[in-house]
Amino acid sequence: MKYIPFGKTGLRVSQVALGTGNFGTGWGYGADPDTAESIFNAYDEAGGNFIDTADVYQFGQSEELLGKLLQGRRENFVLATKFTSGSVPNANRLVTGNSRKAMIASVEASLKRLKTDRIDIYWAHHPDEITPTEEIIRGFEDLARTGKILYAGLSNFSAWRLSRAVTMAELLHTVPIAAAQFEHSLVRREPETDLLPASLALGLGVTTWSPLGGGMLTGKYRQGAKGRAEGFGGRVFQAENSQQRSDILDTVIAIADELNISPSQVAIAWAGSHGTTPIIGPRSLAQLNDNLSALSVNLSSEQLDRLDKVSNIASLLSVRSPTPWEEDLTRMVACK
Repeated sequence: MKYIPFGKTGLRVSQVALGTGNFGTGWGYGADPDTAESIFNAYDEAGGNFIDTADVYQFGQSEELLGKLLQGRRENFVLATKFTSGSVPNANRLVTGNSRKAMIASVEASLKRLKTDRIDIYWAHHPDEITPTEEIIRGFEDLARTGKILYAGLSNFSAWRLSRAVTMAELLHTVPIAAAQFEHSLVRREPETDLLPASLALGLGVTTWSPLGGGMLTGKYRQGAKGRAEGFGGRVFQAENSQQRSDILDTVIAIADELNISPSQVAIAWAGSHGTTPIIGPRSLAQLNDNLSALSVNLSSEQLDRLDKVSNIASLLSVRSPTPWEEDLTRMVACK
């Protein structure tokens, strides 16, 4: 495992982060405690040191499992979690969203579940279209001053919101916005038009989620697998619903055959070639081992060019399914 500087922070993080959205079964789909432990231990043994979770993952179970798994080795990891959606189904509107009240309530609950005294990177999970940027920044500053968080980040925010927040934090001399997180894969390349260049120009640490397109880029759904296509109610999943997406998967599989590796390793290796830290989210030990093998994959310039051409961004923009935070926002607005 190699380690890379995380933006302008002093952190050195592993090439891939371990996403723990599958730790637990609170959503009716995920890994039981024993499987989650085996995944975590194998990631640790491989040299991984970057853990990504959220209060909403498996309705708090992900954080609870991590709280147990981190005992005795907390300082070996950069621990990142998120707030905005709440940790229970139909959470009260006063503990969801990005208000200072929701932020304080959420961080206190996360600290208890994680059995730790502070969170290394605390993310606002997605914008709520209500809370002013100033309030989010001041909330992060309050938490940093009390030592409950070390770094602040914005997840799934648009490029203009992200840039404004970074600038405001600088002008107000609050804890910096140090990191950005967004979806990025061969079937979701839109961030390359604004979010990715903005984040890198601002010196942010960048993590990207769903490098496998919810599993689509593994090719398993062509074999009849269900996975996230049904496991999360069809959310956090990109369907093979256009000729271009079929061409992308065909190319991924062809390159995998050339290198005698799995399609998932091709997709993760491509995602990792953009100066970011991809987040892998395995549900089994076999999936973890396969994903980690991508770290030894060296795609040639010719193979990268083929992947870039077949996944042309302009065409991808014409086939776009709602993102998870957009669905959450729709529900929030409906409840106002």
